[in-house]
Amino acid sequence: MSANELALQQAVEHLYTHHHQWLRHWLRRKLGCGELASDMVQDTFCRLLSLSRADLEALQTPRAYLTTIATRLLIDRSRRQKIEQAYLEVLALTQADNYAVSPEQHWQVIETLTLIAGMLDSMPEKPRQAFMLSRLENLTYPEISQVLGVSVSMVKQYIARAMVHCHHIMYGEDA
Repeated sequence: MSANELALQQAVEHLYTHHHQWLRHWLRRKLGCGELASDMVQDTFCRLLSLSRADLEALQTPRAYLTTIATRLLIDRSRRQKIEQAYLEVLALTQADNYAVSPEQHWQVIETLTLIAGMLDSMPEKPRQAFMLSRLENLTYPEISQVLGVSVSMVKQYIARAMVHCHHIMYGEDA
């Protein structure tokens, strides 16, 4: 282990030692479940490992920073639960007794839907609308231009931007 990695580990360990119980208590009040709070604390501190040692040592208000990370994780969890609930409702309506989904398939579908929802949420409004009208509603570019009140040329640009955006998320900027 390099000196830099050791210093990072010590910085995270210091934060963990001094703020773990406080964060667990804060999350326990929010979630009403000790086990879930413990899991969220673990996820919060795992996120800290992606920071540099200098960033960790420069934290002036570590509890505020930990709260921000934990809040974002709570939002992600809530979003994922909504996606999962919507998927289960659609599955119940469309598949009834015809098809059994294994836990692994269920997890894969939820992960994929969460990724797609994240891609759509991070997309600018007009390209997102154009993309969704094209892909989900099967509207033609002229129909989309009518709905959005823009030219067909602009719809093509929006769809292209949306596809580039998704490509960058999936494969990175350099791909």
